[in-house]
Order: sequence, then structure tokens, then C-alpha cells
Amino acid sequence: MKQYILKRNDDGSVVTVRDVQDVLLTMLKDIDNICEANDIPYFLIGGSALGAIRHEGFIPWDDDADIAMLRDDYNRFLEILKKQCPQQYIYQCFEVDSRYNVLIPGMKIRKKNTYLKEVNSLLSNRCIGYDGCDGVFLDVFVYDYATKNKWKDVPYRLLNSALMVAEVFADNVLKVNPVCLKKAIVKVAHHYGDKNRKKKSPYIGLDLTWVWKNPWKPYLYRYDDIYPVRYVKFEDTMLPVPKNTDIFLRTEIGDDYMTPPKEVNQVAKHIVDIRLNEGGEDAISSKSCQ
Repeated sequence: MKQYILKRNDDGSVVTVRDVQDVLLTMLKDIDNICEANDIPYFLIGGSALGAIRHEGFIPWDDDADIAMLRDDYNRFLEILKKQCPQQYIYQCFEVDSRYNVLIPGMKIRKKNTYLKEVNSLLSNRCIGYDGCDGVFLDVFVYDYATKNKWKDVPYRLLNSALMVAEVFADNVLKVNPVCLKKAIVKVAHHYGDKNRKKKSPYIGLDLTWVWKNPWKPYLYRYDDIYPVRYVKFEDTMLPVPKNTDIFLRTEIGDDYMTPPKEVNQVAKHIVDIRLNEGGEDAISSKSCQ
């Protein structure tokens, strides 16, 4: 099997994508156990869902993992983590730390005693000041109810896109924590989701804090194309994917999702620096953000 090397250490050892995937797989299993024990539906998305269907596990060069759940389920999940988060992890989200950037996935669950620096600098982790907050992470995206009516959908997306520009400017240029802007973005997203849920919309999609998609062409799915989720083989375990993975992956990836990209494009994309040492002198201490 080809090795995708992320880092060469001074002692000649290397950290590979597979090394990171081994950590992520353990995290996915632990989160799955929590969700199953508390009857919280969730599902793999993005490259993780694609890997489950095309590779029966991780895409060999994929260096992250993404899951999603509906907002009500996310809220229950958060309350459970507040009471019984496994000691080897921390969780970061705006609900518990106002430094968290609401423009990234709703929550990051991180492995203590590891270190990971992401490629993205404009949306970098601001939950610093506590040891253990920069570990290998699993992204938790939030889905909410939506509408396909452009006149009722696009204005909300454009509003949050405008707020995004202001938030990024304040965060990166003014070097301040724009809590009011973050709250406004969240409020718009929740109002939009609540409005469509009350109207019993059959559509769901990424909640409107996620603005990194053409507002005229958002990813929207029928609720019954996602739920009930179904479990499929993923490495040495079984993990949940959307009920209709074909529609889901054609929407997210494209009609040719089963065809791998050219070898030149088979590269890890998210990691600048990585450290998985859990016991050496460079290991990060195990305090959490909470």
C-alpha cells in the first residue's frame, strides 16, 4: 500500500496519513458508541462518506474525518459531552467557548496529547490558551431544515455571507473576537432552520453558519434521502451513512464519485504539521478547554 507521508521527523521516522487515520478511526468508534448508547442519529459526510462507499474505509490519502447530525440531535449530543466526554478527548464549539469560530464546522472533537496544525489560516483554531486544544480532530457538522424556494432561501444565505466577511475581517485584521457578529450568524442560521422546520419542509442541509458554498446552489437533500441512516463497512467496523448514498454523493462529489481522481491529485490537503506522540517530551498535557 502506498504511503502518504505528512511529516519527516528529525530522527528519521515519519508520520503518514495512515497514522492519522488510525487515530481518527478510534475516535469515530468512540463517538459511534456514544451516539448509539444515547439514540443520536448521525452520519458520515464528505470524504468520509465517499471513502465508506468507494473504499469501504478511509480514502487512502484523506487526512480528516467528517460527521453530521441534525441540530436537535447535535444539541442533545452536546449536553451528553458536557456530562460524559471521554477523558482522552476535548470538544470545542461556540456554545461553550466564545473564541470558537462559528464559520467552521459546529464542533471539533480533539484527541488529547496530539498536535495538528491546519492548512487554513483565516479560520484557524482560536481556542488557545489551554493546553491540549490543538490535537487531531474530528469535525461535527450541523444540518438543519431548509427550503428550495430561492426567494425564501437565498436572502438568508447572502446575509450570513455578508456577516462572514465582517467576521473574518474582525478576526484576522482587527485581531478581536467578534462575539456579536458570531451570535448574529448563529441567530440567522437558527431562525432559518426553525422557520422551515415549523413549515414541515421535507428538505435539510448544512446549517447557515456554513457559508462556503454558492448561495444559489446549496447542497439540499430530502429528509428521507438521509434518514434513517444505514450502517456500512468502514475499515474494521460499521459506520452510518445517509440512506440514499447515491443521491448524497452525486450532490456532494459529482456523478463520477466512484472514479478516483488522477494520481497527481491524490494528496492530503488539511495538515501543515502533525505530532502523534502521546508520551514523549513534546506531548501536550491533558487539560481540556472546559
